[in-house]
Amino acid sequence: MSELRKATLRQIRYLAAVLRTGSVTAAAAEQHVTPPAITGQIKALEELAGVSLVERSGDRFRATVAGQEVATALAQIEGALTSCDDALDRLKNADQGCVSLGIVSPVQYFAPKALADFQRLQPGVKLRIVIGNRETIRAALLRCDLDLAITGSMPPECPVVSEEIGDHPMVMISCPGHELAARSRLSFADLAGETFLIREPRSGTRGWFERLANRVPALAQRREIMLPYNETIKQSVMAGLGVAFISAHAIVAELAARRLAVLDVLGTPVMRKWYVVHHARKRLLPATAALRRFWLLHGHEYLPSFAAAVPSS
Repeated sequence: MSELRKATLRQIRYLAAVLRTGSVTAAAAEQHVTPPAITGQIKALEELAGVSLVERSGDRFRATVAGQEVATALAQIEGALTSCDDALDRLKNADQGCVSLGIVSPVQYFAPKALADFQRLQPGVKLRIVIGNRETIRAALLRCDLDLAITGSMPPECPVVSEEIGDHPMVMISCPGHELAARSRLSFADLAGETFLIREPRSGTRGWFERLANRVPALAQRREIMLPYNETIKQSVMAGLGVAFISAHAIVAELAARRLAVLDVLGTPVMRKWYVVHHARKRLLPATAALRRFWLLHGHEYLPSFAAAVPSS
């Protein structure tokens, strides 16, 4: 059985040079080696192939049928290497390449405008966007499935680099006609009779709500309805199904339209941070580095105004 898989690219290129020039001496001059080096490498290649690859025809060498197969394979290899070289050249440029970006759910309310502006600056960069809760994005980052992520804080044990973009306020909301919406300086105990609309387990919003609510004995037996998306929670709150703890960045449009109200609960808004994050061991290619730099320089400009989310005193 042929062991041609063990052949080196140099051996195959020496063979191609002999077939192209018809002469060992000419091939040696072309490849900047001695004729014995050419002869020795072709002999080693023929031993791996188990068949003769060249034959003499007059004063020239030509390919045997087997040699033509090897020469054809070399042409395919050279084509693949050229394509790979071109792709690598594109990756070396910040205006080329593909970036996989993960965003947690509330980020979808401000990321599109930022990404649209980035694309106008770097039209050659292809973006792949993944939306999920904090756990989904964290897991994808740790698998290196994502180049970057826009998310909240990551657990300290995660091997990631997190760089701050800006503030992320989280608030308690109700429908505008709710009796609590007209009251000020509410405590969490004042919410004991409410139904809380919460996200799925391991979402960042749910985690922060549980940290707050679990400190209040009156909320130990609270009623909860789990809903998977911020949009579903907002629609349910507007319908009067319950109250919810949610990112203020997810509700700016509804607040402006007076379709939702922020409850004046002591201890809120809870102010978190948004970060641009990447795996600590992931080498950032130029396109990824350009998007990271854009978020760090301009990301705060795209964060919705928090003023609308602060209840008036």
